[in-house]
Amino acid sequence: MDNAIEIKNLTKNYKDFSLENLSLTLPSGCIMGLIGENGAGKSTTLKLILNMIKRDGGEIKIMGRDNRESEKLLKEDIGVVPDEIGLPTVLTAKQVGKIMANIFKNWDSEAYAQYLEKLSVPEKKKYSELSRGMKMKLGIAIAMSHHPKLLLLDEPTSGLDPVVRDEVVDMFNDFTRDESHSILISSHIVSDLEKLCDYVAFIHKGRLMLCEEKDRLKEEYRIIRGAGEVVSKVPESAVIGKKVSPYGVEAIVHKSAVPAGVEVGTVDIEQLFIFMARKEG
Repeated sequence: MDNAIEIKNLTKNYKDFSLENLSLTLPSGCIMGLIGENGAGKSTTLKLILNMIKRDGGEIKIMGRDNRESEKLLKEDIGVVPDEIGLPTVLTAKQVGKIMANIFKNWDSEAYAQYLEKLSVPEKKKYSELSRGMKMKLGIAIAMSHHPKLLLLDEPTSGLDPVVRDEVVDMFNDFTRDESHSILISSHIVSDLEKLCDYVAFIHKGRLMLCEEKDRLKEEYRIIRGAGEVVSKVPESAVIGKKVSPYGVEAIVHKSAVPAGVEVGTVDIEQLFIFMARKEG
């Protein structure tokens, strides 16, 4: 089976920002979280995958096909939830469904109605009257109702309350139970990605810092807290990043380099990203 996404040396240059030689692979049946601060290049990457903006270099394949050559075919296979769901303000969710039925060959009106009900999206309210969170839920319902094989999601849980976020995360997990389905999701709500993702990719100032299986990352790194002399026992090359405060030192280190007798704690993905970004900065 082809990988869902293969990106090699992807480059995009703007006057004040560059995405530099980005390479990553999303295997079919998996969920990858794209983590980065605002302006890191997450939305630029998604727009390049969708061929919405012109790349300056590199390759992008979606399910084994060049994303520029197979644009019409790929439209059917990709469900997209952008950061801003750009729908006409006067339309209701019910009217949106009728329009989408003429856009997508595989549009499933029954599934759409079920998603609207599950996400508590009112059918007859105008788009302009919906909250940001409700607009995002409508976008998710649209993206999932034409039976795509790949979901591209830009901050899809932003604006949702914790209970609904949890329901949406469950929906995405159900989606990838089919091994031909995959998701690339960008978010700054790292706790959602930690629950959801098989792989994580860290982008910082237009550069990919790492792309790795989530479980392997959590196994590979540990956090040390204590006085400076405790951290100094670990070789500098094994220190991913550290934070010094009046209360002592916190450092994220390679587990294999920790000497016997030094107490360590487990690392969450958000800590790992923050410490790596701080070291890069």
